[in-house]
Amino acid sequence: MYYCIVNPSARSGKGKEIWEKLEKKFDEKGFEYRAVFTKGPGHATKLARNLTTKAPEGENDSTNKKHESPIKLVVLGGDGTLNEVVNGIQDFENTLVGYIPIGSSNDFARDLSYPKDIDTLLDKIIEAQNVRTLDLGKLTYNSMSRETSRLHDDKIAVTRIFDVSSGIGFDAAVCEQALSSGTKNFLNKIGLGKLTYGSIALRQLLGAEKVPCEIILDNGESIHLKRFIFIAAMIHHHEGGGFNFAPKADLTDGKFDIVYAGDMPAIKMLFTLPMSFLGNYYWIKGVGHHVVRKATIKTDKPMWVHTDGEVSVKSDHITWECLQQKLRMMN
Repeated sequence: MYYCIVNPSARSGKGKEIWEKLEKKFDEKGFEYRAVFTKGPGHATKLARNLTTKAPEGENDSTNKKHESPIKLVVLGGDGTLNEVVNGIQDFENTLVGYIPIGSSNDFARDLSYPKDIDTLLDKIIEAQNVRTLDLGKLTYNSMSRETSRLHDDKIAVTRIFDVSSGIGFDAAVCEQALSSGTKNFLNKIGLGKLTYGSIALRQLLGAEKVPCEIILDNGESIHLKRFIFIAAMIHHHEGGGFNFAPKADLTDGKFDIVYAGDMPAIKMLFTLPMSFLGNYYWIKGVGHHVVRKATIKTDKPMWVHTDGEVSVKSDHITWECLQQKLRMMN
């Protein structure tokens, strides 16, 4: 049995249309499947949690699908939908995830060399001959502000899992604005959704606040910035629709790349961002890079925080950790 979690709103409403094409593929191959459409923020998390929660002992396996081994989840949506599903999985060892990327950024798929042809990708998922295990990141809010994003879950969890990246400051502020951006919806409709983040980034950068911060690495090293622009914990190479912030990130080594930019004027950051698309910007003064298992960030005032582009709340004290080879992917 394949459990398909479909975001019908992905790619500005084309998610349902794409699913109908994939549904025919399942029917042609004679596979048993069940599809559920998400209804709003947080719904994919609830669906994944329900499907992967272990049933009480003594339940009849023939009537309780939760005892299947492994549980096969197929996610059709963007990076945000995948993030919600990953945050709902209760039993990673017994869950296989297939992902059909149809979002505006698709940074998760970018690093895994997914075939562009959806039929080919679906064949790989159904065959499940290649199962790879990938690292995940874990964000812990050591504090939360009362200010929440325009799109957030009813109840904000103290911890969140991320599969691509998590960031605080500039990149999170861009994500927060993009979540409810009319520009994003328009560009998605004409196939240029990736430009959303670039246009919003320029506005956010020029208006960025001057906020000091402290970065505490797992080896005890402390880095102080008088004015930080952004700090990101990168499991994968890219975020924000193609910013190659961590070109040498290893998706399976149990560590993440922490990258940051600070103590530089905004005009210099306008030069740095294009260089990051090429994955060649560590040499720029004001840019830092470390490979760690854990890091703690303290800022002088609460700032937006994102996990895979999803923004819930501001914080001035967070911790990132890496969970080695936690996610099992079918492709």
